Amino acid sequence: MRVAVIGSGVVGVTSAYELAADGHEVTVFERRGSVAVEASFAHAGLITPDGLAPWQATGRLFGLLRGWFNPQAAAKLSPRASPATWRWLVRWRRAARRPSQRAHRARMQQLVLYSRDHLRHLTQLLHLDYERADGHLLLLRSDRDLDAPLQDTLSLLQAQEIAVERCEPARCLQLEPGLNTGTPLYGGIHLPGDSVGNCRQFTLLLRGEAEKLGVEFRFHTNALSVRPGTRPEVVSVHSPHEDTLLASMGPESSKSLAFQVTAPMNGPQTETFDAVLVCAATGAPALLKPLGFRLPMVAVQGHSVTMPARQHEAHFHAGPRSVVTDHRHQVVISRLGSRIRVSGGFEVGGSPGGRDPAALARLYQALDDWFPGAARLSEAQRWKGARPVLPDGKPVLGPSGRPGVWLNVGHGASGWAMACGSARLLADAMGGRRPAIDVDGLGAERLQP
Repeated sequence: MRVAVIGSGVVGVTSAYELAADGHEVTVFERRGSVAVEASFAHAGLITPDGLAPWQATGRLFGLLRGWFNPQAAAKLSPRASPATWRWLVRWRRAARRPSQRAHRARMQQLVLYSRDHLRHLTQLLHLDYERADGHLLLLRSDRDLDAPLQDTLSLLQAQEIAVERCEPARCLQLEPGLNTGTPLYGGIHLPGDSVGNCRQFTLLLRGEAEKLGVEFRFHTNALSVRPGTRPEVVSVHSPHEDTLLASMGPESSKSLAFQVTAPMNGPQTETFDAVLVCAATGAPALLKPLGFRLPMVAVQGHSVTMPARQHEAHFHAGPRSVVTDHRHQVVISRLGSRIRVSGGFEVGGSPGGRDPAALARLYQALDDWFPGAARLSEAQRWKGARPVLPDGKPVLGPSGRPGVWLNVGHGASGWAMACGSARLLADAMGGRRPAIDVDGLGAERLQP
């Protein structure tokens, strides 16, 4: 088949690779100038089962509302939230109360585990050399951090025979010798099967492997619309990239009309395919709305700060060995090669522009609590990104219900954790093969009235 993939984050690139590996002719449409530029750029990189990564819990509406009065809150609802965001919150709350929620969470954990195994398979098969480390330590500051939702998640993991180790403080220090002993520590939860990895590095490397299989990447190309049918069509336009224009016009171009150039280099182009796969993350609702498919998705904003690790001759273990999560403050501290990344924040209905000083301060505070002096703060690179989240917290995998149009969207904070498995499941479905794991409840039909 000739397949169009819209979007080249980690979900889009893994999907393109898997389809090409099955022998399909694949064209990827990407509005930016490279892969993994938006939601896949600088997130925590944590690969862990559903329920243990920050921001994954559904239905904590009151916690979001409390964020209005506490700027330091890990999760909050933007005061500028739109009516559509409030409608999403209602559905989000209802989803958490459904009796089937526990079964759905177990299925999501299976998807993460399947994806984790497939990621390891691809890494070994293709000799992909990207920053990664094994093991995940969830830190508990006091006994109240071992709350009911966490205990429920741990029981689910144990029911699925996933390795979970409850740790005393001494064991936590053995696993992560760089932890600050001056910060109160009740204990921890160690998951040896979890890992952390540089999602953007992986995606860049996999793009190269996909191109070897014949995948065509069209950057600076915006998919304007999709027309379903037995031979679906993509209408796209190729536009100049603003940075490229400025570089070609010289250092004074920022004061000229260059910033106002928005005209496309060419007019809209219409192409016909055998199938169209939408992996456009937060851009998916606008593409699907004209088809009569309303995707109830919101962009949940989060922050990260990435800094070079400080080299201590007298203290070799400064900083984390792998990845730790401060469970109370919902902050992830990751080791990515010679750098340390601190990630966190959950703002529903926020603006994609600008940064939240309070959210950034909370990240720096968590780093100072657990690994003081471990990173060069003066060289910090700050990032704000959006996670595409559906009300029930699950992605949509499979046919859209419109002829020729398929979906692989809505992974929320777990796009990196689920990407490889989701891509393989989509490729199997599009090829008419039986999925390797149970995908019941992940279809598009659950979202329609």
